Amino acid sequence: MFERPESGNTGLLVSLDFGEPGYAESLQESQQLALSAGISLKLVIKGKRSKPDPALFAGTGKVAEIANALRESDAQVVIFNHDLSPAQERNLEKELRCRVVDRTSLILDIFAQRAKSHEGKLQVELAQLEHLSTRLVRGWTHLERQKGGIGLRGPGETQLETDRRLLAKRVKVLKDKLIRLRRQREVQRKARHRANVMSVSLVGYTNAGKSTLFNCLTRAHAYAADQLFATLDTTSRKVFIPDCGTVVLSDTVGFIRSLPHTLVEAFRATLEETTLADLLLHVVDASHPNRDQQIIEVNKVLAEIGADQLPQVLVLNKIDLCGWSRGIERDEYGKIARVRLSAHTAEGADLVRQALFEAMHGETPKPVAVKVA
Repeated sequence: MFERPESGNTGLLVSLDFGEPGYAESLQESQQLALSAGISLKLVIKGKRSKPDPALFAGTGKVAEIANALRESDAQVVIFNHDLSPAQERNLEKELRCRVVDRTSLILDIFAQRAKSHEGKLQVELAQLEHLSTRLVRGWTHLERQKGGIGLRGPGETQLETDRRLLAKRVKVLKDKLIRLRRQREVQRKARHRANVMSVSLVGYTNAGKSTLFNCLTRAHAYAADQLFATLDTTSRKVFIPDCGTVVLSDTVGFIRSLPHTLVEAFRATLEETTLADLLLHVVDASHPNRDQQIIEVNKVLAEIGADQLPQVLVLNKIDLCGWSRGIERDEYGKIARVRLSAHTAEGADLVRQALFEAMHGETPKPVAVKVA
C-alpha cells in the first residue's frame, strides 16, 4: 500500500525542455510561482527530452538524478514545471518517496493562500476538488481498499467509491452556492445598467500592476504586491470622470500562460464581470522582456471566456522601469488604443481618465494589435 508523503516548504524544481518556444521564460515563471507559494527552492534540475515519458514523465535516468539531489539537499517536495497525469504523479511519488507537485497543483495552492473573500474561497475549493477528482479516479491505489474493523466497515463500497461520492456531493454544494452569488452579481449589474453606468474591467497578466493602477485611479486600498496572483477577488469601485459622469472600475484576477482549465471554470462567475464590461483596460508590464507573449496569453484567456471581442485599451504600465515617456497612441481612426504610464508614480494616470472620457462619449476604442514595441 502506498500512502502519499507529507509535503514541506523546501523543494526542488524540475523543468524539462521539449524543444518548445519560451522555455527560458517558462522556467523563470515557475521559479516565481514556487516563491509565491512560500517554497524555498534548493535546486533547479533541467533536462532535454523529445517527449514526456508515459510512466515517469522525466524518464528513469532523470528520476534517479532527482532522487540523488533530494538526498543531498534534504528537500521535501519536488515541483514539476509541467502538468502531470495522475498516474505519472503517483509513480513519481513512489520512486522519490516525497510529495510531487505539478504546475496546476502549485497554482491552485497559491490561489488557496491568496483567496480572502467568501466567493473567492468557494471558487478555489471548487477548482481544487475538480482537480482532485482525477487523482481519486486514477491516482491513489491505497484508497481502493475496503474499510475494515469494528465501526469502520462501510455499506459494501470501497473507500475510493466513498471518497468519490462525498467529493461529488461537496462539488454540487459549492456550485449551488456560486450560482446564488452569480445571481446577486446579475442584480447588481442590472442596477448599474438601469442607471446607465459604464462598466470597465482591468485585465492583464499576473503581476502587471493592475491593482496598483486600480488604487491609483480609485484611491482605494486594494492589496497590491510584487508577486504572482496577489489579487484573486474581484473588487469594484466607482470612479468619477469630470464633465462626464461615473464609471464602475473592477480589478480582476491576473492571467498566466496555460492557466489551468479548472481555475477558468471555477472563476467563471468572477470573470463574467469581465465578459459583461463595456471596456477592458488591458494592463501590460512594459518593462517585461516577454510582454508581447504575455499579451497573447491574456487574449487567449479572454477568448476562452468570450471576452475577446470587447473594446480594449492597452495600458503599458511600469514606464518608470524601462525609461519610456508618458503618452497615448491612437489608431487610424483617431481613437486611443494605447496609454503609457506608471501606476506606481501615477505619471500618466490622467491619460487613462482621458481614455475613459472618450469611451463614455461613444468614441469606443477598437481591440488592439499584439505588437507593442
